[in-house]
Amino acid sequence: MVILDFPYVSEYLQDCLVKADIPVIHTPVIEKLGLREDVKLISENQAIEAFKDNPENSLYSNSENAINWIGHNLSFTNIPDKIDLCKDKVKFRDLTRSLYPDYYYEELQVDDFSSFAEKKLPYPLILKPAVGFFSMGVYRLDGPQDWMPVQKRINEEISKTGHLYPIEVFDSSRFILEACIPGREFAIDAYFDLDGKAVIMNISEHFFSSDEDMGDRLYQIQSRTFREFYDVFQMQIQSMGQLAELRNFPVHVEVRVTPDNLVVPVEINPLRFGGWCTTGDLAGLSFGINPYQMFLNKEKPDWDKIFSTREDKAYNLLILDNVTGIDGQDIKGFDFDKLSARFRNVLEVRKIDHVKYPVFGFLFIETNKDEEELLAEMLRSDLREYIITL
Repeated sequence: MVILDFPYVSEYLQDCLVKADIPVIHTPVIEKLGLREDVKLISENQAIEAFKDNPENSLYSNSENAINWIGHNLSFTNIPDKIDLCKDKVKFRDLTRSLYPDYYYEELQVDDFSSFAEKKLPYPLILKPAVGFFSMGVYRLDGPQDWMPVQKRINEEISKTGHLYPIEVFDSSRFILEACIPGREFAIDAYFDLDGKAVIMNISEHFFSSDEDMGDRLYQIQSRTFREFYDVFQMQIQSMGQLAELRNFPVHVEVRVTPDNLVVPVEINPLRFGGWCTTGDLAGLSFGINPYQMFLNKEKPDWDKIFSTREDKAYNLLILDNVTGIDGQDIKGFDFDKLSARFRNVLEVRKIDHVKYPVFGFLFIETNKDEEELLAEMLRSDLREYIITL
């Protein structure tokens, strides 16, 4: 079954749920989500009783906002403990320490920032909330001089956007300081089957404009990425899953591949694929598969067949985050038509309330090799040319 919550439930996900007749738990937020009338709902009591009858029921969530409901209502299962183990980045690093014994990380509080600035540390480092989401509060530190400016920026960010997510999703009281991992970054949607075997549903490369860029602007799927990294990623996720004893559990994993070809996890996000219905939908729009149904039915994609007709294509998720420097309340709108016209094949335009959230929307795009420079331009863009101010 599926539990849905804010901030976003896509039409694609709803369509998948209807076609596969997958039930959705009727939690208190359901009436506010504006779901289709033909989405199948089951009561909270029905869902709870189903898990009591069969603790191995499959559960998928589009949003970590649902963690609170799961903790309160499914505490008799091991799901809340597994969520906490994955979601808390400090606990996750503790768990995987045996796999990466030389990896530096340390927990700290906001009040510790000034004292850490005085310590001798192995810069460059990444500072992020121990419980976080969507690159909020994530900053790179290249030396002691960066601590005060970063603390100021974090305080500003928390005051503007900290209220958007519950504490189970974003907690600004605890942070983790960890080594900056060089190399290419990848986002992997996967699930662990009933035997604990990792099944990969999607691999997308996360591109950055520079080493200092901590944003989420561009993710891309290509067949060559699967061929190069599928086996090693499957093995690495399998190892992490065995340590956490994960079974019947979907995850969104981020890893880095160093210049020495060492695969180091960045984080593992529980009970979902990409947030905001992004990478899960991208796999569906790109490959013609139903990743949500595949997890719930424990099916596996046939990648050779999928890529046989897509060898020369790339599939992109373009996240249009508000980096304009202009407050969302002072922006009238975003010119999606102008941006979409620059690409040959836009699969979907997804518009978001930019006043409520620090993002204008998402573009799902199929591209050819000759559009790579345009994608690189979008990585560097502050998007000001596409906004309409008041």
